[in-house]
This record gives sequence, C-alpha cells and structure tokens, in this order.
Amino acid sequence: MKQIFSHACSTLPYVVVLGFLLGSEIFSPFAMTNVVLQALIFIPIVLIPAFRTGRMSYVDIGWPLGLTIVGVEVFFFGQGWIVRKALIGGAYLLIGGRMSLMAIAAWRLGHFNRELPRYRYQRRRWQARNFRERPAMLFEVAIQGLANASILATPAIIASQGGLPYFALVEILALVIFFAAFTFESVADAQKIIFNAQAREKGLKGAHCNVGLWRYCRHPNYFGEWNVWNALALFTLPSLWALAPTTGLGLAAVLGGSLLFVSYFMYQVLTKYSGAVPSEYYSVNKRPGYAKYQLETNMFFPGPKKMAD
Repeated sequence: MKQIFSHACSTLPYVVVLGFLLGSEIFSPFAMTNVVLQALIFIPIVLIPAFRTGRMSYVDIGWPLGLTIVGVEVFFFGQGWIVRKALIGGAYLLIGGRMSLMAIAAWRLGHFNRELPRYRYQRRRWQARNFRERPAMLFEVAIQGLANASILATPAIIASQGGLPYFALVEILALVIFFAAFTFESVADAQKIIFNAQAREKGLKGAHCNVGLWRYCRHPNYFGEWNVWNALALFTLPSLWALAPTTGLGLAAVLGGSLLFVSYFMYQVLTKYSGAVPSEYYSVNKRPGYAKYQLETNMFFPGPKKMAD
C-alpha cells in the first residue's frame, strides 16, 4: 500500500497538467498526438525491454527519442509565429537528438548489456523503502514517458501556439541562456570523453576528470542541461501571457506552474535521481582521488576551488 500511494502521489503533477492540456481546445491536438507517440516509443523501446531484462537503462534511449518527437510535432501542430516555432522545435531536436545519438552509441558499444550504475543505485532506494523491485522499476521507466507527454512538452506546446510575431526581451534573454548552456554542456561532455580516452591510453585506472569545466564543478554537463531547460521555460512565458485571454486564467496558471515544475523536475533528476548522487556513490568507491575532489569542488553550481580540510 505504501508503494502504491507513493507512486500515485508521484504521478499526480503529470496527470494534472496532461489533463488540462487535453481539455484545452487550443492544446489538445498537439497533446493527444504526443501522448500516442510517446506510448509508441516507450512501450517497445523501454517498457518491454525493461520487463524482459529487468534493466531500466533503456529509458536513456526512449527519453531523448521522445523529446526529439516533440520537436518534430511542433512543425505539424504549431500555429504561432513561424520563427518562434522553428526555434522551439529546433531546441527540442537539439536536446533530444544529441542525447539520442549518445544513447544509441552506448547501446551499440554494449553498455546496455548490464544495468547502468545510476539505475543500479535505484535498487538501493527501493530496498530502503521496502518497495517491490519489478513494479518500482516499471513505474519509474513509465513515468519518464508520462513526463515527456506532459510537463516536459509544455514549453513546446505553449510556445508553438502563441505569442506575438516578434521577440520579447525575455525570449531573447532565454535564447542567449539556451545556446550558452547547450554549449557549456556539450563542451563538458567532450572534455570528459577526451580525458577518459587519454587516461585509458596512459593506463590510469580510476582517474576522474578534473580538467576544463570539471575544475569548477563536479557535474558541469548536468548544470548545463538544467539551464537548457530553464531557458526553455523562460522562453515560453511571453507566449503563455499572450494566450492567457484565450485559454483563461485558470489554465494559464496551471501551465505557468508546470513551467516552474520543469526546472524543479530537471534539478531533482540531474542531482538526486539519476544524476550526481548515484554517480558519485560509485565514483567514491572506485576512484581513489574522488573524495578529495568532492571536498575541493562544488557538486553542481560552478565556483572557485575550495580548500580541502
């Protein structure tokens, strides 16, 4: 009963937002199609393999593919200014496409033949809460698809439907943040790939990346990803404001709350759920210098090097 109640409470924000989107005359065509397409992605690519293998790592393929689909949908269902529509759709294609390529490459290299460490860590959480493992696993992969169908799609759905035929200052600021954050994240990932390749060549086992952007925080790629989503939510606000007289203040308030939830959701995912905390649990155990790195370097927000005690 405790597990069922926990899962129901976790699902509630996504269901509420999705219900409002489906009940809106403006947003329902996009939202309904998105629900169907996310199901067509997640059922064969994530849920069935997870059920058969007992591994939830397949969500790393399904989640970004689902975001890519949202970007494609923008060009079919968007009714707003074509430039804004191209930018918000293109942003989702960039985010989803980049992560999809990385996930597919990892799959081809055989990394999905065993559970990824961040998802192995989930089992520790389930055990601590006395959750049944198989239902917990299937719930957590399914809710990623539900997030794609609701909360994470709201910036694309709103921005592609509304707004004036020119950019507000907030939108320009959001675009600057988006491209800066996307570049920051991509550079961080590239620096880690290069570092790991050089460490393997030198035979340095257990080395951790502490060069480039990794000198200023322990997870610059996650920090960049979080700000990518913050930028998308910020970019959407003028469109939501322009649509408010048509949608009604109640729906506008719910969708405004969903944009705030996007930032909260991604922060939780990137720091606690499948990001920093699980990653560091294993890094401390297998990388000799990582504990000292933790003392000297911020976890998430970039900052100057600290003095280790």
